[in-house]
Amino acid sequence: MRIEPYQSNYLDAIVHLSLRAWAPVFDSLQSTMNSEVYQAFYPEPWHMNQQKDVENACSAADVYTWVAISDDMVMGFIAVKHHLEDNMGEIYMVAVDPDFQRLGVDKALITFALNWLKDAGMSIVMVETGGDPGHSAARSTYESLGFHLFPVARYFKKL
Repeated sequence: MRIEPYQSNYLDAIVHLSLRAWAPVFDSLQSTMNSEVYQAFYPEPWHMNQQKDVENACSAADVYTWVAISDDMVMGFIAVKHHLEDNMGEIYMVAVDPDFQRLGVDKALITFALNWLKDAGMSIVMVETGGDPGHSAARSTYESLGFHLFPVARYFKKL
């Protein structure tokens, strides 16, 4: 496996793998969240919003994206941001194709990004994920890499 900078010819593969990877997460969110709030967040099918978010992240000037590749197949991707005012990096998006999950691709991508952010002068890094069952694997990965939970209570109500 090698990790290399994003190129536009990877976009279709990244969108495809991320939608496959995040399908169980959105199933979990839908069953966990209040249905009216979920509908307000995702008035269109979730995959349409996520596709746009991935496409925007891959093309944004302030987002740095890399892909994990093996045998010319895109296995996963990671997108990071700088928050220069806080000297903080952010893992903005990360996804691994379900066919390559549990092989260490996620940890390799995150470790690569952490090293890159450190070399870029960032002193801390944050990542945000859900507390629902669908995000448990992500939380486990982040904790295994030394991330510490910052307790936050975020409430939503449909108006």
